[in-house]
Amino acid sequence: MNHNSPAPLFPRPLRELDRVHVRVMSGAQLKAHGVGAAAAQEQCRPGGPWRQLLPGVFLLHPGPPTGEERVRAALLYAGRPTRRGAGSSGGVPVQHGPAEAAPDALVTGLAALALHGFASAPPLNSVDHVDVLVPRTRRLRSTELARIVRATVLPTPVVLQGVPVAPVARALADAVAQLGDAAAVRRLLTEAVRGQFCEPAVVVRELTQARLLTRPHVVDAVDSLLAEGRAIAEDRLYAMVREHDLPAPLWNVDLRLPGGPHLGGVDAFWPDQSVVLELDARAPRQEEDSVWIEYARKREHLERLGITVVHLTPRKLRESMEQQAAVVRTALMAAGDRDPAAYVVVLPR
Repeated sequence: MNHNSPAPLFPRPLRELDRVHVRVMSGAQLKAHGVGAAAAQEQCRPGGPWRQLLPGVFLLHPGPPTGEERVRAALLYAGRPTRRGAGSSGGVPVQHGPAEAAPDALVTGLAALALHGFASAPPLNSVDHVDVLVPRTRRLRSTELARIVRATVLPTPVVLQGVPVAPVARALADAVAQLGDAAAVRRLLTEAVRGQFCEPAVVVRELTQARLLTRPHVVDAVDSLLAEGRAIAEDRLYAMVREHDLPAPLWNVDLRLPGGPHLGGVDAFWPDQSVVLELDARAPRQEEDSVWIEYARKREHLERLGITVVHLTPRKLRESMEQQAAVVRTALMAAGDRDPAAYVVVLPR
């Protein structure tokens, strides 16, 4: 051995890290490349080429991390190493094949909404914290970069840009939990509906489970959300009748027995066929049990009078409009085979 030739500062595999596309790695991944803990810390010295972003997570360049790198660093910090994770060039414990286990850390909150494409969410490099959803049993602390959010059961992730992300409704709930700005909450919820990311009922269910409907600014935003969702659903209902050549109904009317009690308002009524259409754009809330009971009572009363009630939801209209039009057409065509319905008075609502 020639003792006069200087020994390389690092093993050969370290130099190969310059060609890694995502320059964020955990200590375990660096070790797999031949870089021990002491060598990694030496690279992070003041003025050195690396930075330690989080405990056990390193940025392999001296500049500020990009939004993508911040997200991947938070996931590396929160996620348990996988069998393939130590040698992964990307550094994120995310699975790409059905034979591999599901990730145990998901991006949620504002960072997840940015990945989902929300215009009203700040860009990744502007998010103060990257919220990471982990099982409740994990012993992890939030840091300056990664904020830990716990769940009893992790939702099924959506993989976006190679990153495991919480579904929109869960990400919204986690974002709203951290926001005190009523306008920001309203913008996020409105975009979720207008952008067709998810149905209002799904959002409200997540907000209810997160116990966020005790906050006045969230309740106000939810009321606007439900109104927005109903308006969109009504537009789809009008389009269904028009595009599928259904006979025009009487829209938004009240029904009443002659000289008798009020039967309730309906979204559409075909008087010649005695068919009613009810658009259920409401979202379940614990305090609204009485509303659902009243709705069921109205439907039962109408059917006892011989009036057919067709029940549609915004989701059915969005996902299978042609099928729902066939349901309505079948109800209208079957009118001739039924006994005549009771006479009702129709009033504008």
